[in-house]
Amino acid sequence: MPQSTNLRLLLSSANCHRRHPFSAASNFFPKHLSFSSSFQFFLKPQFKTREIPPLFATFSSYSKKPFATNNNNSNNNKNSRSFNRNRSTLSETAKKGDNNNNNKNNKNNSDKGGFFAMEEKNTSADEKFGFNRKRAEGRDDSDRPKKHLQLKSRKLNPANTISYVQILGTGMDTQDTSPSVLLFFDKQRFIFNAGEGLQRFCSEHKIKLSKIDHIFLSRVCSETAGGLPGLLLTLAGMGDEGMSVNVWGPSDLKYLVDAMKSFIPNAAMVNTRSFGPTPDSNESSRSTPHRIDEPFVLIDDEVVKLSAILLRPSLLEVSEPMKEKSSANGDISVVYICELAEIKGKFDPKKAIALGLRPGPKFRELQLGNSVKSDNQDVMVHPSDVLGPSVAGPIVILVDCPTSSHLHELSSLKCLAPYYIDTAYDVPEGSKLVNCVIHLTPESVSKTEDYRMWMSKFGGAQHIMAGHEMKNIEVPILKASARIAARLNYLCPQFFPSPGFWSLQNLNLLPSEAMASPPKIPLLRTSALIPAENLLKFQLRPYANLGLDKSSIPSLSSPSEIIEELLSEIPEVKDASQQITSFWSDNKKDINMEKTITEEPWLSENTLPPCLENLTREDMEIVLLGTGSSQPSKYRNVSSIFIDLFSKGSLLLDCGEGTLGQLKRRFGVQGADEAVRKLRCIWISHIHADHHTGLARILALRRDLLKGTSHEPVIVVGPRQLKRFLAAYQRLEDLDMQFLDCSQTTEASIESNQGDNNNNNNNNNKNGNADSTLFTRGVPMQSYWKRPISPSQVAAALPILESLKKVLNEAGLEALISFPVIHCPQAFGVAIRAADRVNAAGKNIPGWKIVYSGDTRPCPELVRASQGATVLIHEATFEDSMIDEAVARNHSTTKEAVEVGNSAGAYRIILTHFSQRYPKIPVFEESHMHKTCVAFDMMSVNLADVHVLPRVVPYLKLLFRDEMIVDESEDVDLVTAVA
Repeated sequence: MPQSTNLRLLLSSANCHRRHPFSAASNFFPKHLSFSSSFQFFLKPQFKTREIPPLFATFSSYSKKPFATNNNNSNNNKNSRSFNRNRSTLSETAKKGDNNNNNKNNKNNSDKGGFFAMEEKNTSADEKFGFNRKRAEGRDDSDRPKKHLQLKSRKLNPANTISYVQILGTGMDTQDTSPSVLLFFDKQRFIFNAGEGLQRFCSEHKIKLSKIDHIFLSRVCSETAGGLPGLLLTLAGMGDEGMSVNVWGPSDLKYLVDAMKSFIPNAAMVNTRSFGPTPDSNESSRSTPHRIDEPFVLIDDEVVKLSAILLRPSLLEVSEPMKEKSSANGDISVVYICELAEIKGKFDPKKAIALGLRPGPKFRELQLGNSVKSDNQDVMVHPSDVLGPSVAGPIVILVDCPTSSHLHELSSLKCLAPYYIDTAYDVPEGSKLVNCVIHLTPESVSKTEDYRMWMSKFGGAQHIMAGHEMKNIEVPILKASARIAARLNYLCPQFFPSPGFWSLQNLNLLPSEAMASPPKIPLLRTSALIPAENLLKFQLRPYANLGLDKSSIPSLSSPSEIIEELLSEIPEVKDASQQITSFWSDNKKDINMEKTITEEPWLSENTLPPCLENLTREDMEIVLLGTGSSQPSKYRNVSSIFIDLFSKGSLLLDCGEGTLGQLKRRFGVQGADEAVRKLRCIWISHIHADHHTGLARILALRRDLLKGTSHEPVIVVGPRQLKRFLAAYQRLEDLDMQFLDCSQTTEASIESNQGDNNNNNNNNNKNGNADSTLFTRGVPMQSYWKRPISPSQVAAALPILESLKKVLNEAGLEALISFPVIHCPQAFGVAIRAADRVNAAGKNIPGWKIVYSGDTRPCPELVRASQGATVLIHEATFEDSMIDEAVARNHSTTKEAVEVGNSAGAYRIILTHFSQRYPKIPVFEESHMHKTCVAFDMMSVNLADVHVLPRVVPYLKLLFRDEMIVDESEDVDLVTAVA
């Protein structure tokens, strides 16, 4: 979903006329098309075809009555929401709709072309339903990118009172991405590297992204720039005008920008600037300097001079073709040199008075470095006459030397010679004293003798080792989400296993960088090696504070401390945990306690669908890696679902930013590597950034893990816009994957392709015409879905379809079917069905079926696809009272999601993709949750336990009983919360 919107659009929604989300929709289900015939790919005989309750047929037009408000109580509760909570039942709404249908010819009811565009020009009232057609077609004005974004311009303060560099510990605990570094000035902020999770990190630690002026990349790859797309979109959506930021990187930044153009407005990237020779030529993209071994001066103002030195891998023994390949594959890294302005000497007023100056404005001019004329003498007074000796400004160097091949070039850089000195106490004339060197270099390189020898050339500099250090592994950087994970694990360890971090009991056994045995190099003091820690600072100004500052480093909290705090807050949770454990106990009479929660009668139903018979815990598990929407937040990451088939491989449904980090938090650093290794297919629902920007990082890691082994490329199934992004991105780094358009995995397309294998002459007539009943025949959206696929595309897809079929067979799956949904152009849901099994008695057991809605309004295609689903994973972005917002953004409310599952006869429903306005737990009505559960990040649902899901919901409400409302102190950004 887009991460940009207009605040006025959000606020004006309170005054919008109410419309019901659905109208009478008999046209959705043509008389000649039954559910059994249209979705027979899934509906085997063991799944009884049942009539769908008239969910869509009974829904009628929106009532025009405005939201009711209660002015008397609006200010009584400081925690109350600003929007109305009045709800109506489906039957009540249907009755209202019947009355409103009598007025369907009233011109005010059509609201054509307005925000809630619900019908086409020639569409009758009984053919319309509640969704934003313009948004579904990609024509919504609110989604159009701004042509011009504000680029911050601030008046600089040469006499900075505060300046420091700070380690932003993204990826330090999971080693999935490069840490970022913040260079802070009073009036400027610079960030070096923007790996995945940077936004979430800044949200947790109150670092305002709107204050960032420049972003510098030490390399251009998924490890250092994975968070850049989401960051640019977030900035573009801030305020009424949006914001932009300067992005700097070596010349292959061009490839990343070209790739991002497929889903990011150009206005957000107009200030991206590359330096150095372009990959396709030897010319520099900036006019000076022309020599690649000389520094590129990027910024030179009264506050700081920032230079960049390109570092290529050594190619002395590599052929010319390999040289060209290396220059285009993100192999160039950068050394950044930050030189602060000199600190002028102390002003001596006695000398100024002796030279005929009277105290006043001229004293200030001299302190600013300007000459003035004496008041009593006919002479000019220069700053050097009244100021003490100047002190050179502090210097910080950031080094990213990713491989030993880069190290050879680093050691031979002549332009670094002025910064090399023997000691800090004897600085030769013309040399520059470096105060701090921050090493983003990985540990495998930084601990080599050659690297330590190079480090020793900087004399008395402090060396902060910010590469992936063992000291930081498994100590959670995102403490807020880790705290919730620990509390959930205590309450229900079956659905919330212990996270893969927090090995604090072993932390002291890990050698720190300072204590490790470095190579014996006399000139390198061990005390100068500082292991990086999250939020560690090196103070640059004021000069009296120059040096390390550990005051901002967060304190460590163990799980036992968190649980102790929980029990003191909610003592009942101890009994609740035991009651939940009893759900898995065969001998429940041994559990003798007073029940904390009174269960509804329907929670005791023991009827299991046939597909759950004789299951083992090694059949399938659903891991909800990200359950939030729009952008990563303090408590919820964006969309991603890991389908673990254990020894048969795994699948990934959506892959938002930070997916790899979430895998590592769930399975541990090594366990996540194994999970990525066995990925066989990744399915992406639509092109919005919160659903796919973690894809490149996952693919790059899988490529590296399987390098040198015999393996098949992973299959990526996604909308056609995603193919443009991946094709452009692969010019930067190889992703080792095959792409398949979602439209070629619909039921109609697969059946067509199967027929084409027997009759190749039918390609042009059949393929690509996925028969969708989402839109009335003849309207633009219907023709959009009917858009034919070219013969060349068909020919290219057939081998990949065969590969997908092989992957599914090896994984024990019968089918993976995509189906169109209502959200934006080329938005899909997916249904996955396991193959049937035969038990020991020879009885045929039907395969389970998982359906994932993607982002969507309730629609007949989704209901049809969800028929007989074992688990329906459905988005529930908004609570029930926010139906207008749900229609406007083409999302679903909690109640609508449950109604879809009930209509389709799904056995269990898992709600996910919650708006970030609900930071910890969404708002829902427990009365219609009898087969439903709400998802949390890292929630793991084994298929053998799926029957227990609804029984846990009341206990979750107990855990968050004081947090069922929006926490305004969390600074939830309402602008992006509903995007």
